[in-house]
Amino acid sequence: LARIPGGSSGGSAAAVAARLVPAALGSDTGGSIRQPAACCGVVGFKPTYGRVSRYGLVAFGSSLDQIGPIARSVSDAARIYRVMAGRDPLDSTSSGEDVGDPERSLEDGARGLRVGFLREALSEGLTAEVAENLALARRAFGKAGAHVVEVSVPRASVAIAIYYVIASAEASSNLARYDGVRYGPRLGDGDVPSMYVETRTAGFGPEVKRRILLGTFALAAGYYEAYYGQAMRARALLNEDFSRAFRDADVIVCPSIPAPAFRLGEKVDDPLTMYLSDVFTVPASLAGLPAISVPSGLGGGLPLGLQVMAPPYREDLLFRAARGFEREIGFPDDVPPAAR
Repeated sequence: LARIPGGSSGGSAAAVAARLVPAALGSDTGGSIRQPAACCGVVGFKPTYGRVSRYGLVAFGSSLDQIGPIARSVSDAARIYRVMAGRDPLDSTSSGEDVGDPERSLEDGARGLRVGFLREALSEGLTAEVAENLALARRAFGKAGAHVVEVSVPRASVAIAIYYVIASAEASSNLARYDGVRYGPRLGDGDVPSMYVETRTAGFGPEVKRRILLGTFALAAGYYEAYYGQAMRARALLNEDFSRAFRDADVIVCPSIPAPAFRLGEKVDDPLTMYLSDVFTVPASLAGLPAISVPSGLGGGLPLGLQVMAPPYREDLLFRAARGFEREIGFPDDVPPAAR
């Protein structure tokens, strides 16, 4: 294979796409379920923050992490979610909100829903294939009986910057415990500082180290307010933007990824471009919204995905819209080309 499966739950998405398993679980912090689902031509769903217990998950960004299913269809994802969701006394952030039956109104589809296409997504460096695919999605929702509108979430355009400050800061804090004393393997037999250095140097890869360093800097006494404090205030403003947008739309849609899966090793030396692969997925993570990626066709012979977002705890609307689109688009149920 010459293309990446997306990440970081790319193994789960690739396994479902290749029909090795009927479904799998992933963990989504900034798009790690939805982005690989789009790259692999399968369905990937991130529930509302707190809907599914994080107990047992290796924490990366505690205010962002959420576990969800990757499956071959929207109905399979809804069924798995129904089993997973609910209050867990072992996770203080899990929600006691009634889960209901997300499958009950699934076949109502998108008819009668107000589907808002995200205006900011039209100016975020889409490839020609993704832009064309987005236009196709707009027509598909119209045929499915939805009321298609445009909505604006102005601060979605700076969500990547907000996300990488907050997520890196939380990762720096969470991963501090992996020092060879409290958690993880221990390397070196010298003094304690040397043991810490050897253990953490060997145990973390380059990207993890980069994010720990970014997060540690953002939390440093002299820079906390300038970076982390500002990011948290911007996050609150992003939430307000979404609240206003949902007055005009029941769900909000945009591409899941700005371009099809890139080649293995192609972006290794360009972390900024890799980070921008999450440009459409991080806003929902920061706002704690439920979001799903549904296969939307092919671009240059490679799978593409459409992301549907809904207000917190309105997974019922999200699944209806996603199922209506899935039914209208008729994406073939064979093995996607990228999985062959």
